[in-house]
Amino acid sequence: MDFGQLIKQYENCPCGQKHQCLIGDICIGSGITADVGRILEENGFGKSLLLVADETTLSAAEGIEKSLNGFRVTKHIYPTLRVATMTEVRRIKSYFEQGIEGVLAVGTGSIHDTCRKACAEADKKLCLYATAPSMDGFASYSAPIVDHNFKITYEAKCPEVIIADTAVLARSPVELKSAGFGDMMAKYVALIDWQVSRLITGESYCSRVAALTAKATNTVFSMADKVTAESEEGAKKIFEGLLLTGIAMSFTKTSRPGSGTEHIMAHYVECKELIENKVPNYHGEDVGVMTLLMLKQYDSILARDSVTAFPERNDWEDIKKTYGALAPDMMKLNTPDTITDGIDPTLIEKNFSAIKDVVRSVPRYEEVYAAMKKAGCKLTYKDIGKSRELIKEAFYYHPYMRRRLSLRRLINMTDIPLIEI
Repeated sequence: MDFGQLIKQYENCPCGQKHQCLIGDICIGSGITADVGRILEENGFGKSLLLVADETTLSAAEGIEKSLNGFRVTKHIYPTLRVATMTEVRRIKSYFEQGIEGVLAVGTGSIHDTCRKACAEADKKLCLYATAPSMDGFASYSAPIVDHNFKITYEAKCPEVIIADTAVLARSPVELKSAGFGDMMAKYVALIDWQVSRLITGESYCSRVAALTAKATNTVFSMADKVTAESEEGAKKIFEGLLLTGIAMSFTKTSRPGSGTEHIMAHYVECKELIENKVPNYHGEDVGVMTLLMLKQYDSILARDSVTAFPERNDWEDIKKTYGALAPDMMKLNTPDTITDGIDPTLIEKNFSAIKDVVRSVPRYEEVYAAMKKAGCKLTYKDIGKSRELIKEAFYYHPYMRRRLSLRRLINMTDIPLIEI
């Protein structure tokens, strides 16, 4: 896939928005780990390089250190890193005082999020090297970072270079490949939420960017039975799908094209677990299960011919009590008003048919469930080791954790019942 040509196609978009993606080079191929040093040199990386990885990802990227012959390499190797925090962002930034000119982040998920935020704050060049097709943040301008146990999406660095060795991707653990598939299925909820918000609030929206996400998601959806195989071609296709949704997010400078209320619910669960010093699951595992719950809820509206809408009714004392230690950060997002305060309920009633059409534009719950089962994904809250009580709480209360309209939040303003958990 020629990503450079694809990115150029979104210049001067009819929607009027400026779609920009500042990735200078995307290298995907078999055995290219040996070429990492050369790729960095060709893309103008200075000789003083910080390599960030954990013990597992560095081992997976066998040969990468040898490829860096000629660089002055400083290494920060975690035993493991499952949560990107502001503490770790500051830790990575502290290396920049030693004259570091660029960062090579080896891994996925939290390693990349930490480095993207640190490099954004210090304006350092960044290369992301992927060790598994497990998440979609490679090309994004945002990163979810935990600060005082509250996960917030911050502006972050879009890397100058992205490298993926398909041999390494194919050998990655099955659970990481399945997690990546679950993360991709979440795009169906994201697309619903984005379009519904556009209908009700007039939020900025680009049909071409949404179509890019939909095409990537549909491609990965069709490969469900190939996800767990040790296939370079299959791993490459899934990685490209994840990368395309990241590029879509970079085009809009928001996570709208790639994440919706299912991600917020997963973040709520993760934050609650962090308070109890529990290590969260792989991101895509939690997100996949939340995606199924949201699709089931959204499908429930299709049997309705009409809806009765009213202003959102919030018991803030109950909400704050449920959020507990997270309440102060949550209230900042809902004060002095909430995302729903300016919504005329009659707009929901008038647009209900259009909302149903949006829901129908993606596969049904049963179809996604079947695909995720083929892909080896975890499917229920029991599969991801959560209690029914926590999942039910998250399903009811997570919408207040972001100042963003979703169809799930909009349901609070209607007589549509919430599904049973």
